[in-house]
Amino acid sequence: MGILTYNDKTFLMDGQPYTIVSGAMHYFRIPREYWRDRLTKLKECGFNTVETYTCWNLHEKEEGVFDFSGMLDVAAYADEAASLGLNLILRPGPYICSEWEFGGLPAWLLKYGDMAIRCNDPLYLEKVRRYYRALFDELRPRLSTNGGNIIMVQIENEYGSYGNDKDYLNAVVDIYRECGVDVTLFTSDGACWWMLGGGTLPDYLCVANFGSHPKENFDMLEKFRPNQPKMCGEYWCGWFDHWYEDHHVREPEELAGLFRDMLEAGASLNFYMFHGGTNFGFMNGANHGGKYEPTITSYDYNALLSEAGDMTPAYYAVRKINEEFFGPLPPLTAKNSEKAAYGPVEMKEECFILDAAPEMADPVFSAAPKYQESIGQNWGFTLYSTVVKGPREEMVLRADEINDRAVVFMDGEWKGLFERSRRADRVTVELGRDESVKMDILLENMGRINYGPEMRDRKGMVGIRFGQQNHYGWAMTPLTMTPDQLEKIPFRAKDGVGVKKSSFLRGTLTVDGEPKDTFIRLDGFHHGFVAVNGFNLGRYYNDAGPQKTLYCPAPMLRSGDNEVIVFEMDSSDRNEILFTDTPDLG
Repeated sequence: MGILTYNDKTFLMDGQPYTIVSGAMHYFRIPREYWRDRLTKLKECGFNTVETYTCWNLHEKEEGVFDFSGMLDVAAYADEAASLGLNLILRPGPYICSEWEFGGLPAWLLKYGDMAIRCNDPLYLEKVRRYYRALFDELRPRLSTNGGNIIMVQIENEYGSYGNDKDYLNAVVDIYRECGVDVTLFTSDGACWWMLGGGTLPDYLCVANFGSHPKENFDMLEKFRPNQPKMCGEYWCGWFDHWYEDHHVREPEELAGLFRDMLEAGASLNFYMFHGGTNFGFMNGANHGGKYEPTITSYDYNALLSEAGDMTPAYYAVRKINEEFFGPLPPLTAKNSEKAAYGPVEMKEECFILDAAPEMADPVFSAAPKYQESIGQNWGFTLYSTVVKGPREEMVLRADEINDRAVVFMDGEWKGLFERSRRADRVTVELGRDESVKMDILLENMGRINYGPEMRDRKGMVGIRFGQQNHYGWAMTPLTMTPDQLEKIPFRAKDGVGVKKSSFLRGTLTVDGEPKDTFIRLDGFHHGFVAVNGFNLGRYYNDAGPQKTLYCPAPMLRSGDNEVIVFEMDSSDRNEILFTDTPDLG
């Protein structure tokens, strides 16, 4: 692989003029078994480079313990790209935004109450340094200066949208140098004065991120930083979805036309996204544009490859333009995966959450209810349990914070729902002199905010009271819904049709022959998540939309029997879910 440099007009690869045609694909959003398929499709579309973020919060789920295995083996991803002749642009953050949980930052950072994030805070930089040392121990041999394919590394990520601490940006550069990173460094920001002013460093390449109006954006970039190549670091060819919104789409002709405009302007660019993939598990982020807005499970993004890796009309339109500018491409060898409609699966077993929780995890005890981060929990659900004693007049349950969604049970009976920014049912308690009630509140973390000033988004609930009287004496059970927890659920035979309160349901999907990609519909269900063979496919939220199916990749299935667990937080009117061959993103 070559060495990338640049002069005042263009990029140079080993001294020769070079146009970067790159596409973003995140290894952590794609089953490892599909990496080569997706990278081959990128190559055969006429691209010469792949771009990826790295996800600190998955690589260091527990502070000081690193994981670069399976879907997190970023070195293997770089090697797979290299084997196809693809260069790689690395964007290691530490903050990545990306509509990803807490913008890629690990939730355990929030337990350090006085530590500021994304600035020249010594404690924060100590955590970043430890992560980068582990990360570049994996990736240093893959740098182009060491014979690998990593040609560029980003300094932070769209930092001008957040801050203006140049000491911090320089500290990130210093850590890179300590880690042996000696390839071309760059920053990326929106094309306006305040973002470029806050997020760039004078000695390093800066690129602009935008989804339209390339002439105006490149003109702005040239005014801010003349005498460097033009590059769009993120060409937003689509957009992401929140629950309660419509699915975002864009016409292929418009998308491809803007690509042509950039090439005609002599610019390099990176499609964001070429292939979006999926926010598996509980890894979606959220925004806060005046109210809390969590992102859906699918990260289809209207990208050139669909969530399931299928070549879209936009893919072919962009491939045609690459041929116009760079010459004919070999015939396509890549194919879309075969999809299977396995049909309905009956959920024959069930378990109420209050019966399951004691078997799944041990509780943590505290006088006052605590945030998830304070009890060492990164994501998932927390069951808050207490006893309320009489006598007391009728009083309304109140809270300082419920982040983000909670259902309330009194002696096992459903009493109400709270959802951040959207709903707060009136739940009351009235007790006689010798009466008491066991109150359980099941709290769901629906994704930490990944962008903007509200990022210190701690999860859980605090300040629980009746009227103005604080209530104390709590047991908190962390339900991360990991495979080891799901294995402990004491299922029993299903009784009746549907569920009326938070319950696990279990069924069996039998696959004849080699498994195929499929999609799960949960019509008649309201809100929860689905795990197949212990792998958490992500949340569904039929009441909110737009997404109506969950993508189940073939590698998560096996020939023969497959365990399917649905956790329904609210209620359902049926026992069946449907495996179909057709996605529905609304």
